[in-house]
Amino acid sequence: MHSVVEGNRVPIRMWADPATVEDGAMRQLRNVADLPWVHGVAVMPDVHYGKGATVGSVIAMRDAVSPAAVGVDIGCGMSAVRTSLTAADLPDDLGRLRRRIEALVPVGFGMHGEPVDPARVPDVGGWDRFWRSFGDLHPGVQPLRERAAKQVGSLGGGNHFIEVCLEQGGADEGRVWLMLHSGSRNIGKELAERHIVVARELPHNADLPDPDLAVFVADTPEMRAYRRDLFWAQEYAARNRATMVALVRRALVDVVPGVRFDEPISCHHNYVAEETYDGVPLLVTRKGAIRAGAGDLGIIPGSMGTGSYIVRGLGNDASFHSAAHGAGRRMSRNKARKAFTAADLAAQTAGVECRKDAGVVDEIPAAYKDIESVIQAQTDLVEVVAHLKQVVCVKG
Repeated sequence: MHSVVEGNRVPIRMWADPATVEDGAMRQLRNVADLPWVHGVAVMPDVHYGKGATVGSVIAMRDAVSPAAVGVDIGCGMSAVRTSLTAADLPDDLGRLRRRIEALVPVGFGMHGEPVDPARVPDVGGWDRFWRSFGDLHPGVQPLRERAAKQVGSLGGGNHFIEVCLEQGGADEGRVWLMLHSGSRNIGKELAERHIVVARELPHNADLPDPDLAVFVADTPEMRAYRRDLFWAQEYAARNRATMVALVRRALVDVVPGVRFDEPISCHHNYVAEETYDGVPLLVTRKGAIRAGAGDLGIIPGSMGTGSYIVRGLGNDASFHSAAHGAGRRMSRNKARKAFTAADLAAQTAGVECRKDAGVVDEIPAAYKDIESVIQAQTDLVEVVAHLKQVVCVKG
């Protein structure tokens, strides 16, 4: 169940103990709740301080949206696919499978030498229409079309990952799943940054307590331009994940022929949606939160050593039909790099075929909150469908 922190304009509904939320994050939440356009704010149990707005927050606005609150990784989210395999079908040398995935999916700043053939991405059409609309985007990104095309089907860095997981418990104990986490790559960042600059210069944003809360308002050319680019980038992110799913499926087939796949589950967790609550049409920004409408399937990952959950939404109106997007960080990347070593990372990812070098120490499991506690704190938002534990993790 949630608690309520009173704001000047709207209450802040929290599925986290307010006493455990860092001061910076609480200031962000109070500032958001004081905006004149805000209809409501919901806070997920993975809440922590973020750039632009608090990660793990849901901001429902009337006729307005804040581009910095959405963030620069527009459309970031998750995909997961259950396979016909069980643990016994996987090769003893999981390094071979990891290397095959890394050979097919560029990571970090990488991209494909040529755009991935859409014919390799089953059940996803409309590519010609999608790319024709690139010419309608912000003029500043027009030189980036070729790069954007080559980055479709690439992972990126940071907390983005590709995993091979095993289902834990129940009738499907040991069933193999594929899972990945990525967003709109460089093109989403480039679009977001341009609109954030525009929003900060608008007169109605002059007296805000935080310039990152600058908004676009309805029926203005700035809002129309942002919505056009925002929804395009969200579609780009979804197509990027669908392409990676196809490539990772190919990698698994190359190593274990004959595998079959269920329909993918996919969900954004950094995005804006047009939804209605309390009879009011709203623009709902989920910043590190997934949609959890009644029956919606979602994915809530932990860290690279602790596993993840497939969930089904319960449609809780108080949370604006939302749930947590993951475990959430409990310390910053810089703090994690200072607190832990590559040896610590190796110990905390024992049994997982993954990078264990200093370059990914900031992703060490101890830098994240306990995923079990995060799931337990939102039993009125989602129900667990499957508990997964990774055996292979690919990071940029």
